[in-house]
Amino acid sequence: MSGDALRRVVIVGNGIAGLTAADTLRETGFDGELTLVGDEPYPAYSRPALSKALLLDGTAMSPPTLPAGHGGRELLGVRATGLDLDRRRVFLDDGTELPYDRAVLATGSRARRLSGSPAEHTVRGMDDALALRRRLAGRPSVVVVGGGPLGMELASGCLAAGCRVTLVSRGKPLTAQLGPYLAEVILDAARERGLTVVESGAAARLSPDGTRVVLDGGGTRDAEVIVTAVGEVPNTEWLAGTGLTVRGAVPVDGRGLARPDVAAVGDLAAFPTPHGPRRVPLWSSAIEQAKVAARALVLGEEAAPLDFLPYFWTEQFGVTLKAVGRLPVDGDPVFVEGGPGGGPALMRWSGPGGPGATVALNYRIPVPRLRRTHRAAA
Repeated sequence: MSGDALRRVVIVGNGIAGLTAADTLRETGFDGELTLVGDEPYPAYSRPALSKALLLDGTAMSPPTLPAGHGGRELLGVRATGLDLDRRRVFLDDGTELPYDRAVLATGSRARRLSGSPAEHTVRGMDDALALRRRLAGRPSVVVVGGGPLGMELASGCLAAGCRVTLVSRGKPLTAQLGPYLAEVILDAARERGLTVVESGAAARLSPDGTRVVLDGGGTRDAEVIVTAVGEVPNTEWLAGTGLTVRGAVPVDGRGLARPDVAAVGDLAAFPTPHGPRRVPLWSSAIEQAKVAARALVLGEEAAPLDFLPYFWTEQFGVTLKAVGRLPVDGDPVFVEGGPGGGPALMRWSGPGGPGATVALNYRIPVPRLRRTHRAAA
């Protein structure tokens, strides 16, 4: 860590990663000039609520905003277009140049799209969710493409809005993310609520106008509304020419630093794991990365490195699932509390590669206790 004065910090991105970094900087003792840049015109809000409460709650017109205690300056509705590492400047699309002593890169990711058509709906930001919510008001038929957690949550929300919903998934939904046992539990609940599932052997695609889903065998699925949830792409184009990106991500060390004066956190950051550098685009991962990186910008090598324990949460089709540890999991679980049959249960998996995950299914348990339970068994 260089010994120059720390007077100005610029955080590019005001999602949960950027906001957590800002609050942690203050908690760690930084009392200088702090600037947050956000490309949306809204204060930081709960992004997981976009595919959950915003579509489910008939009274909520926006997800809850997140409290900020950093007291910094927020520049909203502007986008970063470049970074000069030598001069320590962030360039914005309104012509502004922001000087910094330390910078936090937290520009997240955007939805991967299957077409360029405005008929294709994706849900990544608040405007996306509100636009979909307006379309659902008339209870149209819906096809959701993507059998991962986001696709399934969106399908659940569309069903709850009174729509007839078909989900197109490459293979059985959620199996790649959760494993066969947990995927089947949620899929059973989804079918009971009326979800139609179409499994495709290869990735589906959209017609050029975005109004029809084309399956790998040549069949099609039509609907009044088509929603895709087929992955995300890190927002790193603005870093072109800096040498900070590798295969579209920003590699960082165990403290979240891409270099001594620049941290990268959240969806665009690839941090060290036992399996090599990995992006972990989860809400909990963004929070933990941001806390560690902010402390490292202030304390240098005195800051503790990231000790990451994966945490995953989803709520769909009347099922609430919280998982700590390594997913997906194979085989049947050991029931710590409860039992099979769909009731509240606390389960654990293990295997030849070490401990898997500890999972709460429709079971009220605070996350700290779930973590302690998992670590005690590891």
